Amino acid sequence: MHNITKIICVSFSLALSGCYSIGSQRLGKDQDEYSISIIESNKRQTLQNLVRLRYADTPGLLDTTQLISGYQFQQSAFLGVASDTFPIRPNGGIAAQLQQNPTFTFQPVTGDAYAHSFLRPLPPASLLPLAMGGLPIDILLQLSAQSINSMSNNRPFSKNSGDMDSNTNYNTEEFFELIHDLRLLQASGLLGIQLQQSPEIKGKTFETSHVFLSIYPTSNPNLAKITEITKKLLNFSPKYKRMEVVYGVGNPKPGEINILSRSMLSILGQVAYQINIPADELLSGGTQRNQEESFVNSENSIINVKYGKSHPNNSFVSIMYDNYYYWIDKKDFKSKLAFTITQMLLELSKTTQPSSAIVTIPVNK
Repeated sequence: MHNITKIICVSFSLALSGCYSIGSQRLGKDQDEYSISIIESNKRQTLQNLVRLRYADTPGLLDTTQLISGYQFQQSAFLGVASDTFPIRPNGGIAAQLQQNPTFTFQPVTGDAYAHSFLRPLPPASLLPLAMGGLPIDILLQLSAQSINSMSNNRPFSKNSGDMDSNTNYNTEEFFELIHDLRLLQASGLLGIQLQQSPEIKGKTFETSHVFLSIYPTSNPNLAKITEITKKLLNFSPKYKRMEVVYGVGNPKPGEINILSRSMLSILGQVAYQINIPADELLSGGTQRNQEESFVNSENSIINVKYGKSHPNNSFVSIMYDNYYYWIDKKDFKSKLAFTITQMLLELSKTTQPSSAIVTIPVNK
């Protein structure tokens, strides 16, 4: 009996020792799994909004504001002696139960937060530092800039009267030539972007951010020619070592570069207009054909979204809308990069506003 009791006690001790490592074992795994799940969910939400806009459907955002993953470990053990049997025998048992109770809190983006996130143009002082951090400046500007000085990035199928002033050149070739050359200069280390903060003066001014663009000289004849063309397109005066990039349209003031930046809704809309749509969807009247069909999925198309009836096997992100699958191919690097930059701009546009409706979903396992 002494030996049996010892075996039971040892087994009970091992069971208790195993429960103490649950938290440390699950922390890394849960963090990775939930992080990947949230990222993939945000990707699908963005593609869903793009396709919905192509169909003139209402876009929306539902942010994951809180995630709590709770574990409950219960254990019990008993040890007794059966006195009504002969010979006398000990009896006992051990029981353990592990419960996982994750709780997700979602908040719809509405009201002031919706206006700030979707309708407010992204300031140049927030956009260009992204290029300073290494993002390709050509894709960044193609997504976020409506015009640079008098060079327009406004496509004919999305153009509205009054969008630009009468001095704006609607020929977009110069715009694409400019962003292509800026990318070459960025890759060669000849493009400089500096961010300058002006401190708040209490009772007089608010804290402001200023962003400046510099083009450095080079002895390489090919790059020197690109530098000259770029400076000419930007009206880069030799009097200035750097030019301040400001929000504006048309011909800039001396020492400035005007960028008419887009709102997040405009960015999503411009990408959505380029999505190709099945012929039967066009015939049914669910959406309209683009006025400039040659631009769709062409060289200047920023994100190539495919469609089909069957679920894609090699997709970077995919959603289903109106009985069709829409997806971005995992091997389409340009589209993936542009989509990722769009995700970054969407996060950049978000703001902290007072909470509106909050949806909390407990999940029991």
